[in-house]
Amino acid sequence: MPTGPTHSGDLSQNSGVPPAHHSPVTPTPTPGSSATPTTVAGVSPAARRGRQFYNVLSASSVGLELGLSVVFGVLIGRWLDGKLGTEPWLMLVLLGFGLVAGYRSVMRAVRRAERAAEAEARHG
Repeated sequence: MPTGPTHSGDLSQNSGVPPAHHSPVTPTPTPGSSATPTTVAGVSPAARRGRQFYNVLSASSVGLELGLSVVFGVLIGRWLDGKLGTEPWLMLVLLGFGLVAGYRSVMRAVRRAERAAEAEARHG
């Protein structure tokens, strides 16, 4: 029977303590289920509905993003025009930037929705 500690007392990484797990941990099967890990196709219906709800909310914010980017562009442009005396040029330039930014957000949302629809069709 050892009388002293089995470690060196050093708090370094190489203290001689073996790693906790030598192999990957697999889930314990519950009655009526298999022990295989959950895949995308095996996602519960509640989780799938939650993901669909998130996608709908994300798509519904597109109009707000477009409108706010245009409004902010116009407001900041008018403010700068008033300060610098360049009416209406900065307002028009920032209106254009707002339209471009809004268009980009719409296109990103469309691509995101297409990817979500493809993933849903692929995984059932």
